[in-house]
Amino acid sequence: MTERLIVVSAVVIRDSAGRVLTVRKRGTSRFMLPGGKPEPGESAAQAAIREVHEEVGAVLDPARLTDLGVFATPAANEDGHTLRASVFTHGWVDIPGAAAEIDEVRWLAPFDGDRADVAPLLTQAVFPLLLGGD
Repeated sequence: MTERLIVVSAVVIRDSAGRVLTVRKRGTSRFMLPGGKPEPGESAAQAAIREVHEEVGAVLDPARLTDLGVFATPAANEDGHTLRASVFTHGWVDIPGAAAEIDEVRWLAPFDGDRADVAPLLTQAVFPLLLGGD
């Protein structure tokens, strides 16, 4: 059986209270990091910068992008698929608001455990790392 893999880039942006910027795409119920699939010839970092701009209007500085890691988790919105996410961090930047396919923006404090309205990438990989690394 062929693995059904979705490859994305995503960015952790935290506010002064340590909360993480999350987005909910139109027609979905789970909050996730802003980001998306790379276009042909695009690096993971380039995809992350482009996708964050498209989704929330933020302009990221490539020099402030730091590699957090590559994580594999179940996909949030595609049953039976595995998500492989290149995740970066970026310092605070102004977030104009939801755009493109984004219906809602929410700042979430990292927490321990699963929640039905939060993507597995956050609950199984990113939040535990942020909680352990602070």
